[in-house]
Amino acid sequence: MHMSLRPLLSVTLGDTSLLTTPPLLLSSWDACSVNDLSSARKALNHHRYPVGLLLLNNSRDADVIDLDALLEAHQSTQWVGVFPAEIIKLPVYRALIVQHLFDFHTWPIDPFRLNHTLGHAYGYAELSGSPDITISAKRDMELVGQSEAIQQLRRQITKVAQANAPVLIWGESGSGKELTAHAIHNHSKRAHGPFIAVNCGAIPASLIQSELFGYERGAFTGAAKEKRGLIESAAGGTLFLDEIGDLPLELQTNLLRFLQERTINRIGASNSIEVDVRVIAASHVRLEDAVKSGLFREDLLYRLNVLPLTVPALRERKEDLELLARHFFKVFSHDKNPRLTGFSNRAMLAIKMHDWPGNVRELINRIRRALVMSEGRLITPEDLDLQMQTGLRNGEALEEARIRAERDAIHVCLQGSGSNVTRAARDLGVSRMTLYRLMEKHGISP
Repeated sequence: MHMSLRPLLSVTLGDTSLLTTPPLLLSSWDACSVNDLSSARKALNHHRYPVGLLLLNNSRDADVIDLDALLEAHQSTQWVGVFPAEIIKLPVYRALIVQHLFDFHTWPIDPFRLNHTLGHAYGYAELSGSPDITISAKRDMELVGQSEAIQQLRRQITKVAQANAPVLIWGESGSGKELTAHAIHNHSKRAHGPFIAVNCGAIPASLIQSELFGYERGAFTGAAKEKRGLIESAAGGTLFLDEIGDLPLELQTNLLRFLQERTINRIGASNSIEVDVRVIAASHVRLEDAVKSGLFREDLLYRLNVLPLTVPALRERKEDLELLARHFFKVFSHDKNPRLTGFSNRAMLAIKMHDWPGNVRELINRIRRALVMSEGRLITPEDLDLQMQTGLRNGEALEEARIRAERDAIHVCLQGSGSNVTRAARDLGVSRMTLYRLMEKHGISP
């Protein structure tokens, strides 16, 4: 494929003698032209086309159903349609256009206008992100992001995974501690073994000992048969103890004994059982403070804190916000209405200005809410239940806050418009010349 040409799939449906595209229109595109939906599916399954051109003059209902299925299956392609004026009066085609198309034109073709639309569609497709985001995320431990903070965490995980010593992960609630523990397990020699996660704060104190260590038959009323505990179940693999700071003190003693001797005693048993398991613990509170308060054993802290890791808060990796938002939009897209195609510029600006006290979990929850609540083509700040912030950060001067907000707004609108200054100026509500002056002021180029 010629590197200077942009890939385009051109799908012609109907009487091909009536549907001709001027050669000049496709001169800047590496166009693959097909004349039926079956060929279109094959082309889309073998190659990524950011833009699709749909040329149509057939209004048969059966074709509409098949076409709808094709467009639904390939939503990452930005489709531009060309229809006879009378066809778009039909409700079924109106629905098709609203739900699936980036834009549409009517015959006869105006090459300049259509090429301009295709260029916009291509810019939007590039901004929307490659469908390889999820694939690269899996390759990179499912920790989505390219910030220095997340790249450093990946490097630390790779090193820690090769050892067998206990790991203590600290991070705010919702920041991704369990995901980090999974990544350590998956990149270790124990990856073939089980990964058992235990939320120490979610199990009642009266049950946590029997859940962790198991019990023998008849050990207490209701123990009709023996039961393996979660530590035994993790043999050969990894035991992840989330919110370890919530573990009762008496259980901390038993866990310390296990870490020292690598053996456990089921409740009601007289003999010890040797268990080969790696322990990864996590906490959203600083355990050093819990030790000072008498709520956590100092010797257990030293046993667990052999290989410490810190998961960065989302506000410390804000450059990952857009990538994360688009990633979760795709992950949970089964909940959205078919018309919804992405985020408005205002929504992305609101996302970047929010401090995310609930971290990635809060981002996921807000995006899932927006996917259900949104009624338009683009998610708005209102759909996310986010306010466009006007307050100051950490006592910064009013002028500094205004300059930062102005610069952020220009960046987001230029990105959302595919670096089209006219469109970005319209989104910002200023003239094109005013936007050029603001860009020069902030040192921004399209």
